[in-house]
Amino acid sequence: MAGRGAAAVRRALTVVPVPVRRLIGHELRVLMSLGLWIARRSHGVAAGERGYGYARGHGAVMYGFAFVCVIETFAMAVLLRDWPAVERAVLFLDVYTVVLVIGMYAAWVTRPHVLGPTELRLRRGALVDLRIPLADIAAVRRELRATADKPGEGELRLDMGSQTSVTLELAAPVRHTTLLGRSRTVRTIHFHADEPDRLVREIRDIMARSGRRGSVMRE
Repeated sequence: MAGRGAAAVRRALTVVPVPVRRLIGHELRVLMSLGLWIARRSHGVAAGERGYGYARGHGAVMYGFAFVCVIETFAMAVLLRDWPAVERAVLFLDVYTVVLVIGMYAAWVTRPHVLGPTELRLRRGALVDLRIPLADIAAVRRELRATADKPGEGELRLDMGSQTSVTLELAAPVRHTTLLGRSRTVRTIHFHADEPDRLVREIRDIMARSGRRGSVMRE
């Protein structure tokens, strides 16, 4: 019975446009991250792997944004008090927005980059989850970069606060899919980590133990 129900749900989802399905999936991951954050747990860090955060110092910005949303909620409640139906609808949307804002920060905290014996998993909240085989890394370096300009061809930027701190150059391209389902291949990835020197050193050590000689530089 449960199997037939799941099959029916899958069939129903096939008629939903891909961008809509991906947006729904993103929001579900955000809400799940909120639960993980409350429970002080991380997502996707298995035994023998190490997580590397990237959200240090960004909590105040998200909390500030959430506070502004709360103030707006009270203001709209006053303005719409003569239209109860509209007030309730706007209240629901405002509260949901606050939950999503806090959930996005929770996703940053609970979904770190993950370094394992054979791959590096790069993430940015519930939005990006990219697996890079260590065997495909041609070079890795500590490199602080601002991200004011547009990324170049074959380049991906996972910035935090408009900056990145680590650069990966790949021997083989990987495919990155955006939130709305557009895919492209990338060979250079700039991303941020709270402890970039440590992460670069760990990548170098694992590659050395496995016999690879990826270039490791610091700029």
